[in-house]
Amino acid sequence: MSNADTLSPSREALLTDRLMAVRDGAPPLIHLDPTLIPETETEAYGIQDHVARALQARYGSVIGWKVGAASSEAVPFAAPLHEATLFHGDTALPHGFCRHRGVEAEIVYRFARDLPARERPWTLEEVLDAIGSVHTAIEIIDTRFAEPNSQPRLAHLADQGSHGALIIGPGSDQWRSLSPVSETVTLNLGDGRRITHIGGNSAGDPRRLLVWLANHAAARGMPLLKGCVVTTGSMTDTVFLPSGLTVTAQIASLAPVSVTLTR
Repeated sequence: MSNADTLSPSREALLTDRLMAVRDGAPPLIHLDPTLIPETETEAYGIQDHVARALQARYGSVIGWKVGAASSEAVPFAAPLHEATLFHGDTALPHGFCRHRGVEAEIVYRFARDLPARERPWTLEEVLDAIGSVHTAIEIIDTRFAEPNSQPRLAHLADQGSHGALIIGPGSDQWRSLSPVSETVTLNLGDGRRITHIGGNSAGDPRRLLVWLANHAAARGMPLLKGCVVTTGSMTDTVFLPSGLTVTAQIASLAPVSVTLTR
């Protein structure tokens, strides 16, 4: 890694401190000094790693990841997820857990075997063979900045990819029969609106993302291990909602899952 691809420790630590201060109750960041904005994905991931370590005392170990891509040809992006931000089954989001409440319907895969770091890259067949179950999920998009999508892309990537919470539905071991690009997804927003369509993930078939992530996560020292969950990108637009609503997602014949956006 060249020096040009790495933030100096002081800059990296400063941006980590800014992001953590917001989590501790400081006002959200309206803007960043241009000298603190990551210039490369490598820099953004370095800040993610600092934030992930700082969050462990509060949110527990990293036991999941989010991964996505802007198109079927684009290089994926990712962020690690901590135990305390993952919820299982129908959930009432704890009061004050998220400041913004952007909901997305997503497919989650849970791994049944470890994919540790090794010299040769993990292959598609090996990664798929390690999957144990598939789940409908709702990701809550949040940010430590004043508004979602208000900063350059890499600043939001550094901010844990704008992760707030992940609500994971009951699993099915019939994941091989699921064709993500041709399945129907439904997101009931709890206010009379409903989103329903086929497919919808900008990455195309999200299973390609899992191969990239297996190698990416291992290289960062946080490999996909047995029990790890990976959410694979939105199948719907991100819809920001007020508190008090109950949102329900269902994908294909998988069990639905809901989240109540507690006041």
